[in-house]
Amino acid sequence: MSTPGGRPRLAVGLGCDRDTPASTVALALDEALAGIGARLEDIAAVASIDLKADEPALHALARRYGWDIRFYPAAALAAVEVPNPSETVRRYTGTPSVSEAAALLAAGAGLGALLVEKHRLRGPDGRNATVSIARIPE
Repeated sequence: MSTPGGRPRLAVGLGCDRDTPASTVALALDEALAGIGARLEDIAAVASIDLKADEPALHALARRYGWDIRFYPAAALAAVEVPNPSETVRRYTGTPSVSEAAALLAAGAGLGALLVEKHRLRGPDGRNATVSIARIPE
């Protein structure tokens, strides 16, 4: 299903350092959307790892945009094939991918649906945010 106007519906996977400001995550998301010519209105699903279920920035963005965020356990994320697995991410989270795997799970789609693989931003605050975007199948 497309959004009004025939635009694709998108699923976004988010990752960030602990206590990353919402402004840094929002900037990473804006950059990722701009890179594929998408808009905030195209987002139909947002997800991350359950370790981030208490992350203030993610909840602040969800409130701002009216999103429900799904939080997946590391084991579910680890079972998803991704193009950019990271041993560093695995060491800290128990899965080699957070944003890519979360986007694909939220989209209910396979690897071919990934439109933004792993957009990383180190904010002016020194904190890192990662955004991946997948197309939700029609």
